[in-house]
Amino acid sequence: MTKILFVCHGNICRSPAAEMVMRKLTAGNEEYVIDSAATTTEEIGNEIYPPMRRTLMNHNIPLVPHRARKTTRADYGKYDYIIGMDEENRYDLHRIYGGDPEGKVSLLMSWAGEDAEVSDPWYTRDFDMALQDIMEGCKALYQTLTDKKRADTNDGNRV
Repeated sequence: MTKILFVCHGNICRSPAAEMVMRKLTAGNEEYVIDSAATTTEEIGNEIYPPMRRTLMNHNIPLVPHRARKTTRADYGKYDYIIGMDEENRYDLHRIYGGDPEGKVSLLMSWAGEDAEVSDPWYTRDFDMALQDIMEGCKALYQTLTDKKRADTNDGNRV
């Protein structure tokens, strides 16, 4: 079982979008648990921000019920991968978790080989661009995890 937590500032735009994209990529594969959370309490209990909801629907990304929640120190032990959208998220995650001793925290775009952040559409108003980056990062993450599982399976079958 691979458990992934996507995290952004308020858990109403980028991280739930990443959760929905990754759920679509892993549809039918019960080996994945996908969730999202915030680093702050500003939007706790709120649904996905309407412009991001529309953008996801326009790209045929299925929506699941969502209410913003804040990540907690306990989440560090629950998830294998904790993926932030920008450097501020990474900083906040290290503060919330008391560090990253197991190397679980990364930025989404690093999975696509990019030293970049997913810009916050709350401020840029460019929800399509944010979703394009999220899709690119999630596809690369999923490919990496799929390749790793395949390699692990092949290693286990060697005599």
